[in-house]
Amino acid sequence: MNRPIIGVIGGSGLYEIDILENQKWVGIDTPWGSPSDEILTGEINNIEFKFLPRHGRGHVHSPTSVPYRSNIDALKQLGVTDIISISACGSFREEMEPGDFVIVDQFIDRTVNREKSFFGPGCVAHVSMAYPVCRRLASICQKASESIGVKTHPKGTYLAMEGPQFSTLSESRLYRDVWNCDVIGMTNMPEAKLAREAEICYATIAMVTDYDCWHPSHGEIDIQKLLGVLKRNTQMASELILKIPELVGVERSPCPFGCDRVLDYSILTPPEMRSREATDRLANIISRVQP
Repeated sequence: MNRPIIGVIGGSGLYEIDILENQKWVGIDTPWGSPSDEILTGEINNIEFKFLPRHGRGHVHSPTSVPYRSNIDALKQLGVTDIISISACGSFREEMEPGDFVIVDQFIDRTVNREKSFFGPGCVAHVSMAYPVCRRLASICQKASESIGVKTHPKGTYLAMEGPQFSTLSESRLYRDVWNCDVIGMTNMPEAKLAREAEICYATIAMVTDYDCWHPSHGEIDIQKLLGVLKRNTQMASELILKIPELVGVERSPCPFGCDRVLDYSILTPPEMRSREATDRLANIISRVQP
């Protein structure tokens, strides 16, 4: 029987979780360098969890400097089957209020200074990102969020900006009024793309902290108010994580949407043409399909 192993990537404000049994921080090396921090391993109701603070304990990584490839590779090395990304975000919608959770279903990637793929010279692959989150896992996240009494929006488009600065007013209006985005953040890309390449189911719980700067009665972002909402959101996130095991179950069946088999038809370079350097670097990522 295959068992799920849940990876949780904690965003701003969520640097550790004290609800895991048999906790242990472990260091992982990857061909892409070190991940953001050690990874906290533990269990909830006999389900394994691996927790990684995206920015590192102490918030030492900016959105651009987060080692996204190392993070995903490290989680895959630990056998993670499902990644739940918990991220702070700004809202472009009046009804998506600070304190609400949004189960993201689409992304627009506006980041420009990040390595976005495990693949490249020596081994080329193109994975589909039409549906960038796992719909099965997103449904689980929605049920968990609703079960703890958080106002939850079942879908939304997340605009990933480079940062670390917040939007100008013109940018905020563009993303809201022209591009029809729902929330904005700085970290879920290329994270979602890399999880897809690594054949790991991925879903995002975006925790609204503010209205960005488009809102006429809220003005520019107030960091102190944002931190207050962030603290409350992270407390609710821990409660949400406790609900995941009962919704996931102890047996892991193949993903009905094929997230765990995406490389079957995505690698263009035949095995005999792949460089030794590339295959060595990709050994963990392509282990299922590498002959």
